[in-house]
Amino acid sequence: MTREAISTTNAPAAVGPYSQAIVVGDLVFCAGQGAIDPVTQEVRQGTVEEETERTLKNLGAVLDAAGASFADVVKTTVFLTDMDDFAAMNGVYATYFPDPPPARSTVAVKQLPKGFKVEIEAIARKP
Repeated sequence: MTREAISTTNAPAAVGPYSQAIVVGDLVFCAGQGAIDPVTQEVRQGTVEEETERTLKNLGAVLDAAGASFADVVKTTVFLTDMDDFAAMNGVYATYFPDPPPARSTVAVKQLPKGFKVEIEAIARKP
């Protein structure tokens, strides 16, 4: 099994010992993304809608670097620090994924790195 690490400057640099994504065959395993500006590497804290938008833009950049898109995503996991933000996150999330949307789990967590309100990871299958 050959693993290819994906790295792009169009998404934030990893904040630990992990890859932005790993490609194995035609599968793309994307690390969780948060609301970090890829140019300044600074956290873009704001409303959950604003953080979800930035997070999904970062995820899109990683998918693109791996030769995939949101249409190729088969599974996501969303981490929220407050489940009361679910509807607001979902409103932005829904605009990124064409029908049929991917399978998804949404998990409430006590805290996320860098003070994020939301983090999203994905698995895609390259076309």
